[in-house]
Amino acid sequence: MHELTHLDAQGRASMVDVTGKAASEREARARAWVRMQPATLQLIQDQGHPKGDVFAVARIAGIMAAKKTHELIPLCHPLLLTGIRVELQALPPDRVQITSCCRLNGNTGVELEAMTAASVAALTIYDMCKAVDRGMLIEGLQLLSKQGGKSGRFSAGDGQ
Repeated sequence: MHELTHLDAQGRASMVDVTGKAASEREARARAWVRMQPATLQLIQDQGHPKGDVFAVARIAGIMAAKKTHELIPLCHPLLLTGIRVELQALPPDRVQITSCCRLNGNTGVELEAMTAASVAALTIYDMCKAVDRGMLIEGLQLLSKQGGKSGRFSAGDGQ
């Protein structure tokens, strides 16, 4: 069993010191879903939303959020991300799938950045569409995979 890394010997919150960790290429992928009324999804797909292109705004929000993860999550390191991708896909009749991918060459992982990107993109869809559908459901936020660093690879499909 692994220990919780953000606690010191006395059980107090502590930022992990990554000074001695070797830099490596790291990547993490995450996913979230937004479930909505079919008419809401149709409005998004038809570009009929009065606030503009919902997917474009959500994509930008996700990218910006990944870059600011350290400001949102206590004890999270500020990272120099070298790549951020947020993709949104309408899945009729009533879902949007959001996938994100964050990359860097550094000494700590990017899992939180990928998950933050997906979750903030989902929240942005909710914000833009709440006037027509307050019952939207954000669900299934999940780390899909990560690679790099001491712990190596992880894939949600591996049953870990």
